Amino acid sequence: MKANRRTNTKPELALRSALHAMGYRYRKDFRLDLPARRVRPDIAFTTRKVAVFVDGCFWHACPEHGSKPKNNEWYWSPKLLKNQERDRAADAALKDAGWTVVRLWEHVPVENAVAAVIAAVGDPRPPGRVATMKPHAGIPALDDPGTG
Repeated sequence: MKANRRTNTKPELALRSALHAMGYRYRKDFRLDLPARRVRPDIAFTTRKVAVFVDGCFWHACPEHGSKPKNNEWYWSPKLLKNQERDRAADAALKDAGWTVVRLWEHVPVENAVAAVIAAVGDPRPPGRVATMKPHAGIPALDDPGTG
């Protein structure tokens, strides 16, 4: 079990790479200490309060692709059920704290995953945050008629 990745999975890396290329900036595997519980979204847009999770089909029991192990069923069934319960509790804690939760399965195409995140986050740059050349103290502006 130690060899199983908790973060930086291939679907997560593909989504992060696509979002970054589009100009989105985010925190990865960012710990949120909420009043109800501690949560670590795969991708967190802290200023917009959007938490994105990329769930593996096996570990989170995807209804479409998740498989039930036949060996050691006594171990795996409760474990997978506990993972689902933890996901629901994390979603509830985030929503109670005012966050928007986006849950994606690992089998969702990157284009669809990006579209879902963009729908929740919005434009990559917040309105009114455009870089400008403001004159500094002692340095005249370029459009100042007194310059030479």
